[in-house]
Amino acid sequence: MIRSYSVLLAVALLSGACAPHPEQTSAPFGGWHHAGGNHFSAKYSPLGQIDSSNFADLEVAWDWQSADARIPRSLASNTSPYRATPLLVNGVMYTNTSLGQVAALDPVSGRELWVFDPESYQLTVGRGASSTRGIEYWTDGQIERIFIATRGKQLVSIDIKTGLPDKNFGDNGFADLRGDFGKSTDEFNLDNITHGSPPIAVGSSVIVGSSLFDYTEFNRNPPGHVRAYDAYTGQFKWRFNTIPQQGDDFTETWENDSWRKMGNTNVWTFMSADDEAGIVYLPIATPTNDYWGGTRLGENLFAESLVAVDAETGERIWHFQTVHHGLWDYDIASAPNLVDIVVDGRPIKAVAQVSKTGSTYVFDRITGEPVWPIEELPVPPSNVPGERAHPTQPHPTWPLPFEKQGMSEADLIDFTPEIAAAAKELAKKYVMGPIFTPPIVEGTDGKEATIFMPGAGGGASFPGANIDPETNILYVPSQTRPYAMSLVPPNDPEADWPYVIRVQRNVGPMGLPLVKPPYRRITAIDLNTGEHVWKTPLGRGPANHPALAHLNLPDLGSSFSDYSAEGGILVTKTLLITHLAQKDEIDPDADGSILVAFNKETGEKVGEVLVDVRLHGPVMSYLADGRQHISISGGRFNDAKIFTFALPQ
Repeated sequence: MIRSYSVLLAVALLSGACAPHPEQTSAPFGGWHHAGGNHFSAKYSPLGQIDSSNFADLEVAWDWQSADARIPRSLASNTSPYRATPLLVNGVMYTNTSLGQVAALDPVSGRELWVFDPESYQLTVGRGASSTRGIEYWTDGQIERIFIATRGKQLVSIDIKTGLPDKNFGDNGFADLRGDFGKSTDEFNLDNITHGSPPIAVGSSVIVGSSLFDYTEFNRNPPGHVRAYDAYTGQFKWRFNTIPQQGDDFTETWENDSWRKMGNTNVWTFMSADDEAGIVYLPIATPTNDYWGGTRLGENLFAESLVAVDAETGERIWHFQTVHHGLWDYDIASAPNLVDIVVDGRPIKAVAQVSKTGSTYVFDRITGEPVWPIEELPVPPSNVPGERAHPTQPHPTWPLPFEKQGMSEADLIDFTPEIAAAAKELAKKYVMGPIFTPPIVEGTDGKEATIFMPGAGGGASFPGANIDPETNILYVPSQTRPYAMSLVPPNDPEADWPYVIRVQRNVGPMGLPLVKPPYRRITAIDLNTGEHVWKTPLGRGPANHPALAHLNLPDLGSSFSDYSAEGGILVTKTLLITHLAQKDEIDPDADGSILVAFNKETGEKVGEVLVDVRLHGPVMSYLADGRQHISISGGRFNDAKIFTFALPQ
């Protein structure tokens, strides 16, 4: 039975409230209407009460314990750390829990107004995403709804005023996401598909991606086709085939009809949209098998592509494939950033896509034409039996990469002669080469693995980039994080693949990284010119390591912790605000976080605030009761909370 409880409708319209409006591209001053702030995924707030002079004075104004703590563990499976992005609409905060509940909160006090529980955790979710990351707000100017795609394969429409499901939508508020793939669900393991990131609502279409996991020895995953449902009725509207099907263009990019049996190639991260143009932008992931493609030779469209589709019909408008025949898990893991730029005096409605490769791909978002040339350059071949790496890969000529690309002896750590010698000796075990050097079978020519740089968890991943719409500067948080990866035979003799991946993370001498710093950074790129404005390390990193402490090093950037699936930056009128784990900066046994701010014009660190709980979610800001607030989700299980910071009264 579906539960909705604590329904309190005496909701005051606080400062920053405004009447609903059908335009989804921007929120009113002080609001936050979508996971990325707006459909352009700017993650920007024009608020400026909190600045470099007072940032260090921030304190927790209130916190709200996730409603998941009320669910018996016997009913609910374990969840990942709490990573939701709260929304602020018409003076009310709305947020989800890791298990897919939705709550409305008073943004001044954190008082709970209502909670709706679709009980999706009671449905089969298999090995799918272990947490729900966000919700979507939609209005046509009169009706207002919150949409959530749950782990239990439901699309739910909730009336934001009552906290109850819309009875006119689907089956009493629920649309079933177990179908509409264009194939019989008997052909694959439906348990392997679920939903973590929020849908995106454009016009009258609610567009849904999916989470698929393929670190197995069997080809059982469905293709991650993107589907749309009517915002009023919940009826299925269209499907965009991320792997072309019978009669579609580009099936020839899947040789030997491999399009018939391959899966994944899904949109698991946030989508973006141009509401005025009616276009939604789909960042698409890697196909099965992520690292060995012998059964899917060819370019494999639309894997690892940015695809622009008509939000009303699902028709493809344009696409660009960032990686041909992916072998590195370089899926597009972050939302595209939409921005109106001026290049050489010419106004361009642009979309910028940052990537795990460390490159920024910039296009005219209406036509798909690259703003600066993107060259197809030769890359190393594969020597893996049955494999054929694509002979070329796209390389943007401008802007320059924001991360290190490829690996050579010149990249090895060399702070002291002893460290340099140890790094060179260790590197002899591995294949090093330019970006897109393929993985090897473990043991080939006496080598253990190929080093990918950036690694599959590096570059720009789930947190994505931010846009300052006042300056058109793109801020990119990224990690170098090289991985040593090799192909090995599967354990199961009945496996569908001859090879699966083996990953060596945190390779390096003396407990240090193998490569030179910075290991994590923020890069500011002016999209009007393509120039890098500044770069700054993000985090202390191993600067205090016993082998380095005597060198008095500056910040090197956090080196080992996995930030690829959490965190992110907030851009405000004057600051960049993000968070770091205390265990990386202060004490490896610490559980808390550090809220940190940088001057957005220079990259200079201007303030820190210690927080005694580990923060995980993206950072958002809003105005309520005349005060600027900053909210972030964090903790896990019964400690999962929304933490809201403000200046002292």
